Amino acid sequence: MGFMDKVKAQATVLAEKAQEGAKAGQAKLSDMQAKKHADALLLELGGIVYSQQAGRAPQDADAKVSDLITQLQHHEAEHGPIAVTSATLMAPAAPDGARLSPRRRRRLTPRSSPRPRPRPR
Repeated sequence: MGFMDKVKAQATVLAEKAQEGAKAGQAKLSDMQAKKHADALLLELGGIVYSQQAGRAPQDADAKVSDLITQLQHHEAEHGPIAVTSATLMAPAAPDGARLSPRRRRRLTPRSSPRPRPRPR
């Protein structure tokens, strides 16, 4: 086997790995888009239910709720169960009620003790 044959074989292996990586990336993108769509449906459903509980629901609220539930059921049939998380568990609110990013939250969190210093060897 000559040098060029080895180069061609290596190039073929690299091309296959690149295609596998691209397929994995595409699958991840598709999953993220499906999650975003489900989140949008759940957000709208939650808004309508809240307005119903607050007594400010529009006239067609029941029809919208039924339609959203049907859309969510179709989404689950195609993509699997939807994982619902609590908004209060995701990120604590700032003192003024605004949300903080994880980076900003770390800076505002007081430390209970200073960082331990490394021992001299």
